[in-house]
Amino acid sequence: MQEHSPIESVEAEEREDSFLQGVKDCIPTLLGYLSIGFAAGVIAKTSGLSVAEITLMSVLVYAGSAQFIIAGMVAANASIAAIIFTVFFVNLRHLLLSAALSPYFRHLTPFKNMMIGSLLTDETFGVAMYQTANRQRISERWMLGLNITAYLNWIAATVAGALLGQWITNPERFGLDFALPAMFIGLLVLLMVGRAKVAVDVCVAIIAVIVVIGVTLVSSPSIGVIAASVVAAAVGMVVEKWK
Repeated sequence: MQEHSPIESVEAEEREDSFLQGVKDCIPTLLGYLSIGFAAGVIAKTSGLSVAEITLMSVLVYAGSAQFIIAGMVAANASIAAIIFTVFFVNLRHLLLSAALSPYFRHLTPFKNMMIGSLLTDETFGVAMYQTANRQRISERWMLGLNITAYLNWIAATVAGALLGQWITNPERFGLDFALPAMFIGLLVLLMVGRAKVAVDVCVAIIAVIVVIGVTLVSSPSIGVIAASVVAAAVGMVVEKWK
């Protein structure tokens, strides 16, 4: 078995922590970003938003599920207050995502943490959590490379969808409305395979589904997602500690 010198080990670790490596690790998710972003752009265009408005929404909002919701509510002539309120609750899950990654970035300044957190998405969170299964820490440079690559690709994809959306009058016919759930399912499967703790993950998934259904019956779906995330995460932590 070949042994590596300390210098080679340090160089290898620096490559793993580099901005460029973050860009490379984002590549497997880019197809998903392109398809989801394109679908979001098409649906937003068919709802009556202009290309400039769709671009600005991608730059400032940068949230796939929220942008789908905004497009639907605009098409339904919902009020601005209703749109803001709904998007706020839908995106509350990002507090949970940021909290889960925060222990890896406690050494950074508040400003740097804000930069990382503001570009965090479900997809980049999934990639980052996959990395935590194999590494003891996450590099700030690697995380920025991951986040910025995803951010730029999302903007490009939504703009492309907005430009081509004028020729697609019925997005549901092509299954574009299912693009976002399909991507989340794919990320979930990859994360479960990478963790090699299928029994625990399946248990947590079942609990999450039960909580979502139960809470949604008495409240809104957004509250159901948040409640399921908190309860399922707590149960998963207890099960892993107990084992």
